[in-house]
Amino acid sequence: MIQILNSDKENVIAARITGTISKKDVEKIHPLIHNIVEKGKQVDFYFEMEDFDGYTLKGFWEDIKADAAHISDYGKMAFVGEKKWQEWTAKATDFFTSSEVRFFELENKEVATQWIKA
Repeated sequence: MIQILNSDKENVIAARITGTISKKDVEKIHPLIHNIVEKGKQVDFYFEMEDFDGYTLKGFWEDIKADAAHISDYGKMAFVGEKKWQEWTAKATDFFTSSEVRFFELENKEVATQWIKA
């Protein structure tokens, strides 16, 4: 499930991610991305993952399609999590994009919040 969080910065999409992400969850983020891009800004992401298990197949495919369509529109990405595979995912994302990507342990979410706002 994706729960959209309030952000003080207009080009940041902040979300708490728990359980399993479905296609419907990913579709919640599409209009937010388009709104920021239409203003001529890059999209920064803050993803706080707690008890996150991964994606459904359709959710994963929808996320891949959205990323492929907007990869050049993405700026900074903060992945905040509690599991080693989440850190590996952040590193893989950093490798495949020109975005600045960082992983933060869940107990350092304040540091991540400050980094994404800077």
